[in-house]
Amino acid sequence: MLVLAIDTSTPAVTAGVVEADGDGVETRGERVTVDPRAHGELIMPHALAAAEAAGVSLKDLDAIVVGVGPGPFTGLRAGMATAAALGHALGLPVYPVCSLDALAADVVRSDSAFLVLTDARRREVYWAAYDAAGNRTDGPHVQRPAELETGIEVAAGDGAVLYADALDVQPIEPRFPSPAGLVKVARSALLAKETPAPLTPLYLRRPDAAEPTAPKRVTAP
Repeated sequence: MLVLAIDTSTPAVTAGVVEADGDGVETRGERVTVDPRAHGELIMPHALAAAEAAGVSLKDLDAIVVGVGPGPFTGLRAGMATAAALGHALGLPVYPVCSLDALAADVVRSDSAFLVLTDARRREVYWAAYDAAGNRTDGPHVQRPAELETGIEVAAGDGAVLYADALDVQPIEPRFPSPAGLVKVARSALLAKETPAPLTPLYLRRPDAAEPTAPKRVTAP
C-alpha cells in the first residue's frame, strides 16, 4: 500500500510517500523543510517532489495520512486542507493522526517512559506522555513548561529542545514528525481499510482572532 503522509503541525513542512505492509513501513521518498512561515507555500510542492522521488504519481497512491496536531492554527490547517483536497480529488481515504503519536512512533524503544513535546508558541508546549512501549498514557495538553510535572526524564520533539532546562528533561530524537512515523500510527487502520475518523484538528486552545462585538451605542450629550 502506497501512502502519502503530510504534517504541518510543527515548524517542519513534511511530506513523504511511504509503503506500508504487514511487516512494517518503508519511506520511498520524502521532502522536509523547517520553516514555520512556509507551510502553505511548500506542502503541495513537497508532496509532488516526494512522489517523484518515490518514482510514482499521485494517482498511484492508495491512501493519505495527515497529522492533525496539536499545532498552531495557521500551519496546521495548511496540511489538513491539502490532505483533504487531495483525498477528494483523487478519491482516496484520508486518515488523521495525532502528530505527537507520530513522533512517539519514531522514538527508539527502551525500558523508560517518555514525553513528546512540541512548541506551542506563547512560551507553551503541546505535550503527551507515553509508556516504554510507546502507548500514550496522558495528553495531549497545552501548558507552560515550568508548570508541567510528570517525573519523566526524557522527551522527544522540538519543545524538549527549546525548553530542556525549564522542563528538566533530556532531549531525545526525533525532533519533528516523519512520514514513516505518521504511517506507523495509522498502519493497522490502513491495512484493514477501516473507515477514517473525521479530520478534526487538535488546536487545544482558541484562535487569537475573535468575532467583533457589536458597536457601542452613541447617545447625544
